[in-house]
Amino acid sequence: MLSATSISLRSLLRAGLSRRCFSHASVAPLSILFCGSDEFSIASLRALHQAQQLDRNLIRSIEVVHRPAKRTGRGLKVVREVPIKRIATRELALVTHEVDTFTGWTPPSAFDIVIAVSFGRLVPPRILNAAQYGGLNVHPSLLPDLRGPAPIHHTLLKKRARTGVTVQTLHPEHFDHGTILGQTPPPGIDVPEGATTDQLVKQLGALGGEMLVSVLKAGAFVPPVKDAGWYGASGGPVEHAEKISSSHRAVDFGTATADDILTRHRVLGDLWCLLPRTGERVILNEIRAGKEDAAGDGPVGIFVAEDGRDDLLARTADGQLLSIVSSTIAGGKRGTGNDHIVHVVRR
Repeated sequence: MLSATSISLRSLLRAGLSRRCFSHASVAPLSILFCGSDEFSIASLRALHQAQQLDRNLIRSIEVVHRPAKRTGRGLKVVREVPIKRIATRELALVTHEVDTFTGWTPPSAFDIVIAVSFGRLVPPRILNAAQYGGLNVHPSLLPDLRGPAPIHHTLLKKRARTGVTVQTLHPEHFDHGTILGQTPPPGIDVPEGATTDQLVKQLGALGGEMLVSVLKAGAFVPPVKDAGWYGASGGPVEHAEKISSSHRAVDFGTATADDILTRHRVLGDLWCLLPRTGERVILNEIRAGKEDAAGDGPVGIFVAEDGRDDLLARTADGQLLSIVSSTIAGGKRGTGNDHIVHVVRR
């Protein structure tokens, strides 16, 4: 796997930051309002905090805006905090603000720049205009490809061979339509074969944090800004990275190939299908490739192996076999679904 540090500052300069001669000493140390939520945004926050500790002339202060905790799980009984809250308060000892919507909310003090990373809310013009340098965003794709809320998932689902990160200005009306100030140099970085979502989040998060700090050091955010993007003119694919929904996890063994199902399982985790005869929803917790020598003709769908062990298998649209190692009947105890499915399929 390519390490985050292999994309050096020198490479970033070749990507466009070198187009300007700038010393950040000509700009007063920045007060930053950072808006974030998840592990990808935490990587950028940590990079900014480290840069502040190393150079007080670059960053004067950082305050963090995060969304409120959400209730999840059956009956909405579990309260889940936004991951960045714990990091900002306990690890980095930063001032935080819990904001679900910017409507009616005003920052308690003036800020020079807003940096939003995986925040999930559009920062309104009122907030951006109040900051001297507007706003920045770190996006885990080679924009304009994979604009949208789930670029890392779709990088893997669409089997992109290469990817990268982009630092752009915050557009006041549309997500991912700002001016590109920094972008992973051509041709991008290779997507590791078999990478999981968490692995790519970690890799691109580190690259994004490094590039964000480099953009600040180079002063690329100071008007007039210059477009440093290259991918849009490369002729590569440009698609939308829509939000992951239940439909992305739905499995129809009659139309999906084994490779497609296994890829979605690796990227998205639990998938689901409907049990024949009863119509019950089955959560597919663990799926593995079946034995190749057992694949072949036969009806698609879930069946029980005739080997005396009651193994639960599924034949896919391309005739391949998958082993359903663990499943859950919707509403039931996790991992206890296989026995029920065997009973239904055999009756």
